[in-house]
Amino acid sequence: MVRSYLLGNEAIAHACLEAEIDFADGYPGTPSSEVIDVLRSQKERDIYVEWSVNEKVAFENALAGAWCGVRAFCTMKHVGLNVAADPFMTAAYTGVTGGFVIMCADDPFAHSSQNEQDSRRYAAFARIPCLDPSTVQEAHDMIIDAYAISEDLGLPVLFRPTTRICHSKSDVELGDIGTGHRTGEFTKNPQQYVVIPAHTRVLHKNLNKKQDQIRKRLFDTGYNQCTVRGRTGVIASGIAASYVREIIPEAVSFMKIGAYPLDEHWLKEFVDSHSRVLVVEELAPVVEEVVRQVACGTEVCGKMDGCVPYEGELSPAGVAAAMVKSGLMAGDPFPAPAPHPDVPVRPPILCAGCPHRAVFHAMKRVFRDAVFPSDIGCYTLGLQLGTVDTTICMGASITVASGICHSGETRDVVCTIGDSTFLHTGMQGLLNAVYNDANMTVVILDNRITAMTGHQPNPNTGLTATGRVSTPISLDAICRACGVGYVETVDPYDLPALLEALREAKKRSGVKVIIAKQPCVIMARRAGLKRPGYAIDADACTACGACTKFGCPAIEVADDEKAVITDLCSGCGVCAQICPAGAISVEGRR
Repeated sequence: MVRSYLLGNEAIAHACLEAEIDFADGYPGTPSSEVIDVLRSQKERDIYVEWSVNEKVAFENALAGAWCGVRAFCTMKHVGLNVAADPFMTAAYTGVTGGFVIMCADDPFAHSSQNEQDSRRYAAFARIPCLDPSTVQEAHDMIIDAYAISEDLGLPVLFRPTTRICHSKSDVELGDIGTGHRTGEFTKNPQQYVVIPAHTRVLHKNLNKKQDQIRKRLFDTGYNQCTVRGRTGVIASGIAASYVREIIPEAVSFMKIGAYPLDEHWLKEFVDSHSRVLVVEELAPVVEEVVRQVACGTEVCGKMDGCVPYEGELSPAGVAAAMVKSGLMAGDPFPAPAPHPDVPVRPPILCAGCPHRAVFHAMKRVFRDAVFPSDIGCYTLGLQLGTVDTTICMGASITVASGICHSGETRDVVCTIGDSTFLHTGMQGLLNAVYNDANMTVVILDNRITAMTGHQPNPNTGLTATGRVSTPISLDAICRACGVGYVETVDPYDLPALLEALREAKKRSGVKVIIAKQPCVIMARRAGLKRPGYAIDADACTACGACTKFGCPAIEVADDEKAVITDLCSGCGVCAQICPAGAISVEGRR
């Protein structure tokens, strides 16, 4: 055994290597991304690793590997499971031969997400095992057990860490990296793998028959535990169980839930031996609903009576407040912090030199009062520049734009989508918009990488997850193949050319596509691509504010109200093209 201080996702990745996985894939999404990043860069074990174009594709790839008898691992965040839900639900019917673990990282408080969603609901819906870690060490250990459970039961296993597990660090006891390997071989069995109605009815009955076996197998793992110490008790799951451990009074009983579905007889025995129990869990009242079903005379407190919030992330202070509210604790050991009144608000912004900013600036100049649907990515930050009116989910900007056009809206409709998001689920929307003759402009923000989640490659990058050179796809060719008549690729740092392309698109009817192509400024710096910095001639500056309105964090206002450029400047030069006084030039040279 080796003890290492690791990020939760690093511990999970190491556990995959210990469990002798053979196949790993996923789609990047915070807080899950680092697991595949670690697996694709490690050299200790020879495994197949890929970043897939979306979660449905990733799931189906991994499922096929598990059908062939190899151990497969698939990662995504909670909203990604929505994309993969179609094969996910049916995979419970077909089952697997090799172990198959799906890591679905939930994001309470929506730190990096468009919603809060509890993936335990999906596991219950599919009727498959679900493991819910309360510590980084437990997350590591659960991965190894998950493969044994999957192969014992012949079912996929959902592994559900949350942001606080994925992105916390802890000392972790690690085992040795496995040396065993499997070679996949598909055994034909149409009754198992061809889910026509006649086969499905039988498969569904078989899945239902497994439920008692699932409960017993999960109970034997020891991830569901209890200690009776008094007449009141707390039942907690996931990271909330760790918070409860920190503050629970000695005379209060404690039950920790880490695996689902629950053994209801065991749960009822614990509940009925107490006069009152508090259920603490993040997001949905999954455990609480079962507790209320089995309780007979025991008062149950939790989300459903207002003791625990439905929304957001829990904390030791939040758990303490719930224990005080439910009468299980006297006094509050965590008084509310008083933030300093003078700390300025610092909203997230696009990087200095980000090519997206120039595109948003140009869109506002050309289209002004248009409707601007947008999508999931760095460019969602265009909200602060007045060019993001809607954001729902991956790929929805084009379909929402099409729907707005067909609703009778008379203003121009201009949507934005990133290159990775376009390849994820945007292409179908573009095809549909052309097919149904929408009148709209699509701007593909092509920064050559999947930037917001940590700069993972995609089919547009020209590299695979493991760094192998791949043929980069052509966004231009895809758009033309979808039937788009006007497709123009421009450099967003060339503001006159960008403005001209947008004006031309505005003149035309139908679906038009502008591809704004410029590498992400962070990746460009890492690649050693340096541009000369810019400076402002104070004598020529008229303090008109045109450059500061552009919103670049490298441009500040001095005490004399004139603009200055800081060392954050990446040398994109767009501000020099905007300045009406011509006061901005390379390193101050006019």
